[in-house]
Amino acid sequence: MCGVAGILNLGGAPVSSQALERMTDMIAHRGPDGSGHWVEEPVGLGHRRLSIIDLSSAGRQPMQTSDGRYVLSYNGEIYNFRELRGELEAKGHRFRSRTNSEVLLYAMAEWGAGAFERLNGMFAFALWDRRARRLTLARDRYGVKPLYYWTNGTAFLFASEAKAFLQSPGFDPQIDCDGLLEYFTFQNFFTDHTLLEGVRTVPAGCYLTLDCGGGPQS
Repeated sequence: MCGVAGILNLGGAPVSSQALERMTDMIAHRGPDGSGHWVEEPVGLGHRRLSIIDLSSAGRQPMQTSDGRYVLSYNGEIYNFRELRGELEAKGHRFRSRTNSEVLLYAMAEWGAGAFERLNGMFAFALWDRRARRLTLARDRYGVKPLYYWTNGTAFLFASEAKAFLQSPGFDPQIDCDGLLEYFTFQNFFTDHTLLEGVRTVPAGCYLTLDCGGGPQS
């Protein structure tokens, strides 16, 4: 498993590291092997780790590229990461761990959105581009790994589980009547609705980008 959580303050206000830690703690059961937090001005990424492939500290997240430009918080498994790693090494990238998360990080750095066509696996992740000041949220084709988001126009929150949003003082949990009707009708969700008003899922096979100070774009 593993857990992803984060905050982007759309108006540029600094993120509270304590608020990010509280959100990440709410999903601690998803990653019993450790936690990590990265905060820089209006953005903060949190992670709960379940160690599988590389048990060392080299696999700790959030993870940065060697040049410091990209920061990743990721949940999932890329089945073809060894093949992708070979391609990336041929392009000059050097790896510090044996993790598939580091391969994903450099795949996004090398190919951008084009990396999605190369990924074979299940995943949900957040990637912050420090140079462009852009956040990308992405989810695998079948939606195996969950990724929720909520915004009040000032703060944009995201997490592997919506209950992490309960740690935000601006979040008021109310029932989404349309979501409730959809669930009662189909015993499932076929849109991006959830049972909580204002909380949406990143649709399967899709990604969202947000520029600091702007709104989401698909």
